[in-house]
Amino acid sequence: MKDYNRARVYLDENYKSQEHFTALGSFYFLHESLKNIYQFDFKAKKYKKVTGKEIYSDTLESTPMLEKEKFPQDYFPECKWSRKGFIRTRWCITDCAFDLVNIHLFHDASNLIAWETSPSVYSGIRHKALGYVLDRIIDQRFEKVSYFVFGDFNFRLDAKAVVETLCAKATMQTIRAADTNEVVKLIFRESDNDRKVMLQLEKKLFDYFNQDVFRDNNGTALLEFDRELSVFKDRLYELDISFPPSYPYSEDSSQGRQYMNTRCPAWCDRILMSHSAKELILKSENDEKIVIYDHIGPNVCMGDHKPVFLSFRIAAGAGKPIANVHKCCVVQ
Repeated sequence: MKDYNRARVYLDENYKSQEHFTALGSFYFLHESLKNIYQFDFKAKKYKKVTGKEIYSDTLESTPMLEKEKFPQDYFPECKWSRKGFIRTRWCITDCAFDLVNIHLFHDASNLIAWETSPSVYSGIRHKALGYVLDRIIDQRFEKVSYFVFGDFNFRLDAKAVVETLCAKATMQTIRAADTNEVVKLIFRESDNDRKVMLQLEKKLFDYFNQDVFRDNNGTALLEFDRELSVFKDRLYELDISFPPSYPYSEDSSQGRQYMNTRCPAWCDRILMSHSAKELILKSENDEKIVIYDHIGPNVCMGDHKPVFLSFRIAAGAGKPIANVHKCCVVQ
């Protein structure tokens, strides 16, 4: 890392603050080849040249170089200790200004509830939260710039549609709790073949008999059920996905490719961008076409999520049509 001579690290570690704690962290390492980098001060409303290495931890509320918010509790009332939210920073490299927004959206609390409707109630909660973030980063307080939004969106496949497809020829058995009559388990069996169990579904169990369907050809056959981003198609762009679902991987160090049977595998971890950011990337491509969107450690245990990365080059002058608006190159 010796060639990265400047750094900014932001760690939200103040877990005692229930109102503000998100547990998010953003690390930015700047290569020595980048000569003029400025970061936006949201309080002073001006750019400041980035020098040296700085680490901010514990509480981030007093740091003017970022915006951090935790989603209101009423967004996800059944999760009392939710830590979901976002951290936003703004940068300028030569004449290109952009926001980098680290986000964590709400999870599916129950596979059984997610299976009930299409789209699921949890999809609606994520839709509301992501819409809130997008509205926040383009509101009237600051000038509009291109933006990248990345992190654990917790996007899930349309559970009802996936189950109906994977178990199209199966019969379903419903198991209810004796005292409440609440559905606690669904068992899908093949109609023939000795009524072999294909799928068992519980609140925190998604046990499908053949995990290869999620790995073969990087799971692309299931991308048609990845629908949560479609409602934002006018506001967000994503490069084509060519990697398998990023969650939930086994945390057994010897099972780097194995999914846990707790949730239906899904592309939870994503890197999205505004359409102006898309133009910045595509305009910057030269004959080498150096744009890569992929995951890290396909065969190595990386925890329950596989990290996802986007690698690209911005050509000198790519942002010049808007340079006069941003005045990025003026030292303030």
